[in-house]
Amino acid sequence: MIGLDNCIVTRYTDREVIRSFRHAGLEKFFKTGSKAGIQPAHAKKLESQLFALNEAENPLEMNLSGWRLHELQGDLAGHWSVRVSGNWRMTFRFEGEGAILVDYRDYH
Repeated sequence: MIGLDNCIVTRYTDREVIRSFRHAGLEKFFKTGSKAGIQPAHAKKLESQLFALNEAENPLEMNLSGWRLHELQGDLAGHWSVRVSGNWRMTFRFEGEGAILVDYRDYH
């Protein structure tokens, strides 16, 4: 018997919310599952966050427990951030109903 952890589920939607990435490793992870460009320990959380972001219609839909969604200021005004782990954040901006400039960064 195959467990749920071994199943791959594909969802077909008529729109893609994530339209551009700033971080090449995160984009590769999103499109192929390759962990080569990210911290492997962050893969499960990033997978959940990218799935949620790709389904979101606005940034407030990323306000899930433990993700610490907040709008950034200064040079990144208009961008939003969710906590991945420790100092690591996934940041993004919404343009219409689409996410752009999706990034993965370590804030020291």
